[in-house]
Amino acid sequence: MDDLTDPATSAFVAHRNLLFTVAYEMLGSAADAEDVLQEVWLRWVEVDLAQVRDQRAYLVRITTRQALNRLRTMRRRKEAYVGSWLPEPLLTAPDVAQDFELAESVSMALMLVLETLSPTERAVFVLREAFDVGYDEIAAAVDKTPAAVRQIAHRARRHVDARRSRTAVSPGEARAALESLRRALETGDVQGLLDVLAPDVVLVSDGGGVKRAVPRPVTGADKVVRMVLSGLGRIESTFTGEPVVLNGNPALVVRLDGVLDGVMAIRVEHARITGLYYVRNPEKLTRVDSETALTLR
Repeated sequence: MDDLTDPATSAFVAHRNLLFTVAYEMLGSAADAEDVLQEVWLRWVEVDLAQVRDQRAYLVRITTRQALNRLRTMRRRKEAYVGSWLPEPLLTAPDVAQDFELAESVSMALMLVLETLSPTERAVFVLREAFDVGYDEIAAAVDKTPAAVRQIAHRARRHVDARRSRTAVSPGEARAALESLRRALETGDVQGLLDVLAPDVVLVSDGGGVKRAVPRPVTGADKVVRMVLSGLGRIESTFTGEPVVLNGNPALVVRLDGVLDGVMAIRVEHARITGLYYVRNPEKLTRVDSETALTLR
């Protein structure tokens, strides 16, 4: 039978973007998410499709289990990571920014908060809050009872809500803040940076031990301005920032003397930047040249 008409292949291809999004939200790594999908495919082709009532739910269940296994392994890997860890940024289509639920669920700010959950809490939160999966289905995916899943979901939601902003920001407002940031960085305008950054702004940078980065988050506009301007090597290099949509939100692809240096993602509240996330680790910059398709459905 031709692969294109094979029922197992057709079902997997139809749901692939969804499965990738589930794995990526759980792991924060596109490379690991792709590995998970390979494992899902190998298990899926062994399944008797005649016994599967809901192919989408079944595939999400397999993906969740494989991502949980990978997440536990990654936890040990991250303990040895040099400096702060940030999710791997993804170039996404501009229209993703118009889908508030999707843009929020894959935002750098939220995914950093998800890092503070246990693997099971993260799986339950992602499946319930982002993908609206029923408690019974989640229970089957994480090997818990539906009652236990409800408790985990409540605990995880309370934990996340206490650590993320609930202020709704329009894509236009976020783009305006990003443009102010770009202009100030390109011209070295200290006052311009202070105007667009909130007084309690937090800078997190990820160099992975390969590129220069601050080892721990830096808080406060004055400190962040000094770190950003000195870290960008403005004296020696010409800075340019290309506005793009990364993880469904406005961001900058940063180049020094025309060479890719990293990406800057932002969190905006009340028209000012409260979070600045700078990924410089070259291993995490492989997905900023071509769009990655994400979906919650």
